[in-house]
Amino acid sequence: MKAFFALVHREFIEHRGAFFLAPLVLVVIVFALTLLAFSVDRLDTRFSGQLLTVVPTWVFEAGFAGLAAAWLAYLGFVLFFYCADGFAADKRDNAMLFWKSMPVSDFKVLLSKLAAALTILPGSIFAVGLVSILLMFGVAYVTTMIAGLGSGALLGSIVGIYFQMALVFLVVMVCGLLWYLPYMALVGAMGSAVGRWAIPLALLLPTIVSALEWVTLGGLHPFSTRTWAYLEYRSQMPVSVDHLDRVWEGQVPFDATLFITDFLQKFDWLQVGIGAAFALLVLYIASEYRRRAPAN
Repeated sequence: MKAFFALVHREFIEHRGAFFLAPLVLVVIVFALTLLAFSVDRLDTRFSGQLLTVVPTWVFEAGFAGLAAAWLAYLGFVLFFYCADGFAADKRDNAMLFWKSMPVSDFKVLLSKLAAALTILPGSIFAVGLVSILLMFGVAYVTTMIAGLGSGALLGSIVGIYFQMALVFLVVMVCGLLWYLPYMALVGAMGSAVGRWAIPLALLLPTIVSALEWVTLGGLHPFSTRTWAYLEYRSQMPVSVDHLDRVWEGQVPFDATLFITDFLQKFDWLQVGIGAAFALLVLYIASEYRRRAPAN
């Protein structure tokens, strides 16, 4: 197990620029621009503070949700390119012979890359995302204090919102990683065989499979098949919107516990299990190809 954890740690070291340093730089830049905007009177501090007190709970919840969604989009984008590039990284500089000499199987090496994509890499973005949102919350509360409308009760509400939304952020991120696990494994497996060509091939492969079904079994067009319908379903993470609809309509306040409970109950766990089995299968096939392929 020590060797496996060392392999996972290696992935973080090799890709810490995209998963840790770049997000930190983004946070520093956005925070500096925010402070500069207030310092040079580009934003009216008093007006902003008064606005935050009109519907303070909704503003902070919506702000957290917006920033969290942006970080999730960044995570998905970077993970896609990591799986296409990171699984092929061992071939660089003719280093495959060195890795084949290690007392670790090819399957375990590929599994460590997938484990890093599910744990340590998104974990770093989650941590940086929480720091960025905390800074934005701090700026928002300071503006309310400058406007003379800050209070201990408001601060307590903001702290409660932060921890509730952080839990929602974590649950949605974990479920998203599990839902898109087969896509990450497929792109990674293809990357171990064809390198960075896995990116266009990963986009082309579903179309080819759907077209084959259309040619053999018929249909209106290549994008009107059961294969394409299933891929569309697996490409959109199921999110329960019942509670969110009532919140947007102003019927009830947002409740993180109710949202998470409803979200987990209606999540398609059967498809998650099928996706996990598919991910292990394609990784095993890729490891067998890697084991038999020339070292250089």
